Amino acid sequence: MENSLLQGCLKTNHLNLFHPLCMNQDHASVWAQCLTVINDNINDQAFKTWFAPIKPVKLDGNVLTIQVPSQFFYEWLEEHYVSLLRKTVRKELGADARLEYSIIMEHAREGVSSSPYTVNVPTTEVRATRNAEVSMPIVGEPAPIKNPFVIPGLRKLNIDSNLNPNYAFDSFIEGECNRLARSAGFAVANKPGGTAFNPLLIYGGVGLGKTHLAHAIGLEIKNQQPDKTVLYVSSERFTHQFIDAVRNNTVNDFSHFYQMMDVLIIDDVQFFSGKEKTQDVFFHIFNHLHQTGKQIVLTSDKAPVEMQGMEQRLLSRFKWGLSADLQVPSLETRMAILEKKMYADGIELPREVIEYLAYSITTNVRELEGALISLVAQASLNRKAITLDLAKHMIDKFVKNTAREVSIDYIQKVVCDYFDLPIELLKSKTRKREIVQARQISMYFAKKMTKSSLANIGLHCGGKDHATVLHACRTVNNLSETDKHFRKYLEDLEKKLAIH
Repeated sequence: MENSLLQGCLKTNHLNLFHPLCMNQDHASVWAQCLTVINDNINDQAFKTWFAPIKPVKLDGNVLTIQVPSQFFYEWLEEHYVSLLRKTVRKELGADARLEYSIIMEHAREGVSSSPYTVNVPTTEVRATRNAEVSMPIVGEPAPIKNPFVIPGLRKLNIDSNLNPNYAFDSFIEGECNRLARSAGFAVANKPGGTAFNPLLIYGGVGLGKTHLAHAIGLEIKNQQPDKTVLYVSSERFTHQFIDAVRNNTVNDFSHFYQMMDVLIIDDVQFFSGKEKTQDVFFHIFNHLHQTGKQIVLTSDKAPVEMQGMEQRLLSRFKWGLSADLQVPSLETRMAILEKKMYADGIELPREVIEYLAYSITTNVRELEGALISLVAQASLNRKAITLDLAKHMIDKFVKNTAREVSIDYIQKVVCDYFDLPIELLKSKTRKREIVQARQISMYFAKKMTKSSLANIGLHCGGKDHATVLHACRTVNNLSETDKHFRKYLEDLEKKLAIH
């Protein structure tokens, strides 16, 4: 009964919890132990109302699943008891396990189906991002330090962290392209101001996750140390606030405000270039925070050595800590990002569509996620099924002419799918006739449909040199003129590779 209910009725939400002990326990005994601890920490009425109706469903490897009777029930638990649940399950199963909610959404209409209506989404696990009020000693005139983030005239210094709860570490996909930056960010989040990574400068191109990682660091600090005053601010907003402070003759208040932060996160610091006065005030804020052991996190689209119009004394301080770059994500990472986004939004797409999006948009994660949203919106609004053809049409409109140039990876994938070959064999050293032919066709289309150099094409095709690529292109041309079957292969593949 439990299994059938689980299959038909559930919305899944995650808290990260795992321990090897769970292998030797069943779901009922684990949950019974959890209830014993929970009962000792809340009053009887709350326990009977919110925990007695919960049923353990299963313990599958690292995942304990509990069933709650409604969406409201789940939301109440997440809002009021998520910390208690997290600590209790971790006590029983260890620090890295996962807890899943099985939520009965809505019973089916009579005569339609006996299964309840269900939807699958992950837990938001929104953490508190608001800072505690900051107490300041009054020296001289009894006037409070002015917060540039709030309306003038308010006497209490309520500081909004400006952190986005959606940009957590849990939703940041790690790959070779960002492993250093992510690891350094996590280390800083666990010990702000106590590592050698101060300041931590994260740099990389547009849409590669700099802002996401900066928010994630702040959120993790607030989660582990709620008493820390964390502030995220864009460089543009910082500059505008400074200009207002100069205009209102409150520069000292402006500086003192930022010097109170335990963690200061400045996004797009490269926009300070050419703004001498802004750089000067930031220099003094930076010095104060660094000398008092406070954490500074900066993001930029350029490495420190490439920043033009930035004072040398600032650049030298940027280099005190760690400069970690974000590279263009690999194909596997791009697919993982799409799958994570789909999972978070409760979206299901055909595998071929996911692969096509990942192959087509290679340089910008933000653009990749935008393409996914646009595709789903088009399908929903026009009442069309999400197909590969629809994805091709949407990509053409979404990225305009850039989609005309397909990637070498995508060409290889299409060729391998056509001939039913593993892509690893295509990139290997094997000299089997069918593999060599597929490899030559890949080189031919890569030269024809991309702007990549011959050397780069050869590198993607098993480390071949440019002469091999030229030979492959000549061979394919000759065969297309003399072999009608081979010519048919090329025509079919060209249709598959064409973006309509």
